[in-house]
Amino acid sequence: MAGYQNVVQELNIAVIGGGYAGMAAAVALADCGIKVTVFESALQLGGRARGVTYQDTGLDNGQHLLLGCYLQTLYMIEKVGGNIKLDFLRLPLQLDLHGEFSLNAPRLPAPLHLLVALMSAQGLTFGERLNAACFMLALRRMKFSLPCDITITELLAQHSQDEALVRKLWEPLCIAALNTPVHKASAQVFLNVLRDALNQSREYSDMLLPRINFTALFPQRAADYVEQRGGKVRIACSVDAIRALGNCIELTTAQGKAQFDFVICAAPPVAAAKLLRPIDELAETVAQIESLEHQPIYTIYLQYPEEVTLPHPMIGLSRRYSQWLFDKGRIAGQHGLIAAVISAEGIHQALPQEDLAQKVIAELREGFDITERPQWFKVIAEKRATFCCSPNLERPSQLTSLPRLLLAGDYTKGDYPATLEGAVMSGLKCADIVTADY
Repeated sequence: MAGYQNVVQELNIAVIGGGYAGMAAAVALADCGIKVTVFESALQLGGRARGVTYQDTGLDNGQHLLLGCYLQTLYMIEKVGGNIKLDFLRLPLQLDLHGEFSLNAPRLPAPLHLLVALMSAQGLTFGERLNAACFMLALRRMKFSLPCDITITELLAQHSQDEALVRKLWEPLCIAALNTPVHKASAQVFLNVLRDALNQSREYSDMLLPRINFTALFPQRAADYVEQRGGKVRIACSVDAIRALGNCIELTTAQGKAQFDFVICAAPPVAAAKLLRPIDELAETVAQIESLEHQPIYTIYLQYPEEVTLPHPMIGLSRRYSQWLFDKGRIAGQHGLIAAVISAEGIHQALPQEDLAQKVIAELREGFDITERPQWFKVIAEKRATFCCSPNLERPSQLTSLPRLLLAGDYTKGDYPATLEGAVMSGLKCADIVTADY
């Protein structure tokens, strides 16, 4: 055992990218006593889930909702010093489309909590509620597994889910989970999420809304954790080139060249493809990455007077520009701050940011009688927020043709769509692969 520990501790490993995948890998490696160096090109950690500041106000580049079934992410947050009870506003499963539909899960054992929620949902006829409940029971009998992957639209049609059910229930859930339109989205990946969130313990369906920004929530704590164990986290230090040299991998940065026993590339897919493209052995991996279609997420922050609130911390709108509204006052004590989220592709992409913000302001005025004008607004457009989670998508493996070069990220092979949990699971898998050989 002592020999194993000595060999592992002598490893020198680099992680490219300080997002959730990269920092999860770094923490897991540091736990084994391994020297790990993280290279992050940006000025802050977090990748596509990071904190930003505007008008002296702490924001995020997008609103991310965690579920109780995100066990690995929640575990890693606690490992590096987080407190789930303090860091999150935790709510039982609820889906509220303002004025049209409302579903609230009682505190009953799963899956009874979901069946009761469906049968008591407001805004559906009794027949529609029964139809939705029968669909969930059918999925349980199928063990949430399909003989072959199809689109969610096709799956819903096979199970006679009518237009009202799709519009009020399944489409909002699909967009929230996969950030992909229902006619393009993988039914099997959607079922994977439903399986873990709705068919296990009741707590797994809980919704967790962060009270602090996404850099502070995990990546910054992870950086402190790694550095306390002898690792290094280099901010604003991009990797310019990767070169395989027999038993090691050489990285070129602005600070010079360095060699590592293993490299975990946890950069976003576009950046990863650019780095890997010059390596002939990775042509197939690069082709898989470049074949991925991307989907956007727009977040419109509006700072109203402090007394302005919404009926719930999180509330949806049906067939509007805004899909989900978050009352940051109720969630994080940022009173008067409202975040409107628009996920996946749509007509909003053609609008100038000023016009899009005005559309959201009008929807808040018409839907919630908010007549005050916001003091300021900020539109954050992540045009490549996630990959398009389509059926039978061939996602690149964590393993590459170069045994000492691994891939981590929410876009790599796995059961989940592009979520924080998918990113963390990918990073942890890479760490397992490295340590499994020693």
